Amino acid sequence: MQPLVPVGQAPLRLPLAGLTTLDCQAFPGRRALVIYLQGCPLQCGYCENGQMMAPRRGDPGEWEAVHDYLSARLGDLEAVVFSGGEPTLHTDLPEAIARVRERGLAVGLHTAGPYPERLTALLPQLDWVALDVKGRGRHFDRIGGRPGVWQRHARSLEALLDGDVAFECRTTVHWRDFTLDDVERLAMTLADCGVRRYALQLARTERCQDPDYCRPVPGAPTREALEALVRRLRPHFARLELRR
Repeated sequence: MQPLVPVGQAPLRLPLAGLTTLDCQAFPGRRALVIYLQGCPLQCGYCENGQMMAPRRGDPGEWEAVHDYLSARLGDLEAVVFSGGEPTLHTDLPEAIARVRERGLAVGLHTAGPYPERLTALLPQLDWVALDVKGRGRHFDRIGGRPGVWQRHARSLEALLDGDVAFECRTTVHWRDFTLDDVERLAMTLADCGVRRYALQLARTERCQDPDYCRPVPGAPTREALEALVRRLRPHFARLELRR
């Protein structure tokens, strides 16, 4: 079996936070192994993966463990998806993607787009991208908890719109961050930019990084109100989903 770490190649340092096997949602239409990488520059209050946020340097043994895990399940897989955290944080990601592609597997990426130059360089090696859109314009920074990112994210979106890689945009909706009007304005802005696939995801409130996000939001819109909005928005996209 062809190794993921060929003899003579430098070991990769990717900090592994977790794996999910045979995930059919991470890469539409493909049975995927999802590799979650440690570290994220954002501080979203609703984040349920707070344990993945602190950056660290990976140990070479971590990628070797991924190699063994992938090799044992290669016949069941069609794709590998790099997620996080924020996977583009890591300088060894391009080489990891190249080694996965050598195995004949498709490659997907989940990113919030904080590093547009890195994303643009990766696009020729990718088959699918899910771009996390935190909010509209400067609201991205407010929701993401870090100033100065929304303009970089906009350049990442522009690179995807100008490129040939299949992608979707997705937004996690927590009613501490959004009103229904905010959701509608964001969705229409994306549609006007040319985004054709969009997903709205209701935030899970059981284990948010910020404890305030675990508490009920007075006057929050009902699920029925959001579903009605989605029906109004659906004609503006080739595909629009509401996910939980």
